Amino acid sequence: MDTSASPRSVTGRIDVHPRGFGFLTVQSPGSHEVLSAFIPPPDLNPFFAGDTVTATITAAADGRWTASGLSLVERPRTQVYGEVVMRKGSPFLRVDREVANADWVLDTAGTQVQHGDAVVARIAEGKLVLLYRVEPGEDRSLERVIARHGLRKSFPAEVVQEALRARAVPHAPGGRRDLRSIPTVTVDAPSTRDIDDAISVLPAGPDGALRLLVSIADVGEFVTEGSALDVEARERATSVYLAGRVLPMLPEELSSHWLSLVQGEDRLCLTVELRIDPQGRVTAADVYESIIRSWARLNYDETAAFLDRGEVSPAMEPVKDVMPWFRLAAARLAVARAARGGMEFAREEARFTFDERGELSGLVSERLTSAHGMIERFMVAANEAIATWLLARGVPGVFRVHEQPDPLRVADLNAFAETSGFAAGFGRELTPLALSAFDRQIAGAAAEAALRSVLRRSLGPSRYTVKPLPHFGLAAPLYLHFTSPIRRYADLAVHRILKAYLRGRRNFVDNDPAVEALAVHINAKARAASRAETDRHRELEARWMAARVGQQFPARVTRVKPFGLVAQLDGMLVEGVVPSEGLPGGPFRPDARELSLVGKERSFTIGMPVTVKVASTDEQLGRVELALVP
Repeated sequence: MDTSASPRSVTGRIDVHPRGFGFLTVQSPGSHEVLSAFIPPPDLNPFFAGDTVTATITAAADGRWTASGLSLVERPRTQVYGEVVMRKGSPFLRVDREVANADWVLDTAGTQVQHGDAVVARIAEGKLVLLYRVEPGEDRSLERVIARHGLRKSFPAEVVQEALRARAVPHAPGGRRDLRSIPTVTVDAPSTRDIDDAISVLPAGPDGALRLLVSIADVGEFVTEGSALDVEARERATSVYLAGRVLPMLPEELSSHWLSLVQGEDRLCLTVELRIDPQGRVTAADVYESIIRSWARLNYDETAAFLDRGEVSPAMEPVKDVMPWFRLAAARLAVARAARGGMEFAREEARFTFDERGELSGLVSERLTSAHGMIERFMVAANEAIATWLLARGVPGVFRVHEQPDPLRVADLNAFAETSGFAAGFGRELTPLALSAFDRQIAGAAAEAALRSVLRRSLGPSRYTVKPLPHFGLAAPLYLHFTSPIRRYADLAVHRILKAYLRGRRNFVDNDPAVEALAVHINAKARAASRAETDRHRELEARWMAARVGQQFPARVTRVKPFGLVAQLDGMLVEGVVPSEGLPGGPFRPDARELSLVGKERSFTIGMPVTVKVASTDEQLGRVELALVP
């Protein structure tokens, strides 16, 4: 935007900073350009994060914008978390400082409250009315994140009753293809209760081709479109995985058994059958409604033990004769995937553990196994095949799109790679094969986790849309989500489109505006879920690191900000902030692309190894503050 312009009226969305001020984010009509205007604390007092407002913005001589004269247009937020403060005997709510910068009068609705109580309140006509108190012993951090991001903790009674009634729909063959005699397995974590995908591999014939069958729970057969159950699932759009708590998209009364592909039980599915030739190419795909019966429930560890060492667990005995074909199918798909490029999006995950009382007990770094890789390849192949199948028939889908990085992002990646001690040589345009070559370089490096987090952030997010566009990170010409309809509404929407076509519907609309509107809604809900998961993780990181104040760790710079450095601790996947005022040789300022923090005597650049010690933690802000060790 032209910063020389005179004051102007705009409409934008409010973001609140925990220090008490805020920013107004304004999207330029018809472009990706975004303006951010500072909101002084007094002007921010009557508003919440996420409010849409009109305002007047004015540019200072240095080009920075300030917003004033804010007026509320829309308030999507319906509830807030806070802690009670008493003033002259009257209760006020100190609202989550990520949501509001002021204390609000609290209408307790007749409930007795005390100073320091944690509560959730609903926003009603500009007032806060008590909804419920957080009971002593409950995790306040969890309640704060749930309310902050507008997540739904429980299901209305009507939705639960509808879920129970849906279990009256039998898992009967009808006119479906009967796959119950085919050896079929599920591979999940031992704790998984909503198993929505099962796999079968038919041995190679004379032509050497395998047939991979990916069967997915037919959720659409039990959740009627437009029903209360469906409306609630659509509103949630996704299950949310907060460490220590899952907020499911569908009630467990339906999802944890009746929809789940449990061993030894008949289950209705949608199956995609792929023909994989000896070169790993998917040369044909068929889609149909089916009924299956899982022969074995396997976990990742025992599956990896077979793939890596040929070990057959007791659970694997019923299917041990066909397991080598699973390994071959995965290998063929891996070869084909490697030939086209792209990157592995996850190799290592940080997971919090809790004791029997629900108290945080550990933070472990889990390396994903060969079994995770096999299942990921099977699911990606199924998702790609369904996307191609729909497009070939002129049927709209909820496609998953990932744009190619722009030249500036590519330049940033080049600089980041060189600083980290790796040669990139991407050129002006990053290709999937060049990305794959870089991905292989960093695999197994000491700071792989930090490098990979920077790489993912540089590549940017994926999104849903009705437009059939490529997925750059997977090097896929076309992609969507089909394999998790119990957990993602996008997959359920794809299932319904498929079932409608299979049952004879042909009057589909090209680039259907209704499908695009659904995609926009799902994108917003998925972003909120992702932010909630990140906030929960950061708050638990701060809680875990509180006992490690003063300890030293090797780390790597992963981001540069005006306020300092963000560094990730090697081997722990914990990020912390090194404030610029605590760095020797200052003052410091970030360069134009925020790749380096530049001082008079030295600079700190993304990818640099550093040694840090834990200086302090703040769980409410999800902040671990680090200090540089000389």
